[in-house]
Amino acid sequence: MLSMYDISIPPLKRTLTNLSQLLKKGEAYAAAKEADPAVLIEARLFIDMYPLKRQVQIATDMSKGAAARLAGVDIPVFEDNETTFEALQARIEKTIVFLDSVDPKQLEGSESKSITITIRKVDIQFTGIDYLQKWVLPNVYFHVTTAYNIMRHQGVILGKSDFLGPRK
Repeated sequence: MLSMYDISIPPLKRTLTNLSQLLKKGEAYAAAKEADPAVLIEARLFIDMYPLKRQVQIATDMSKGAAARLAGVDIPVFEDNETTFEALQARIEKTIVFLDSVDPKQLEGSESKSITITIRKVDIQFTGIDYLQKWVLPNVYFHVTTAYNIMRHQGVILGKSDFLGPRK
């Protein structure tokens, strides 16, 4: 039987690890083109969408927030001040280290836990399982997909296998 840990922490870690690999390809692309990496980091698909760096920040925020809320621990605070590929990679790494610190026992019973998040001054209430399946995972996948699309739109050679990562 799958546990809350099984359906949260490993998929989040895998997705962030894949995001890290996508960013490595983006950084290599900028270097090969002798382009300022900041151009890619600040790139966005449309004027009303967040840039690449914010997509990474949101994906990591969603991941660490989910692990913390479900485990009943404090959410690590990151400054949202990343302006380089190196800093974005460090943010992903800090998030994965935090996810690794969560013990499966901390998530036992969290499927029925009451979770409240506030979005634009509106409280949204979930059970733990609904929070994970209907809010966290879709949001993480959306922002990682958008990061992929931003880089692809800028010319970085990426394919579906880059998004999905190795078959492990």
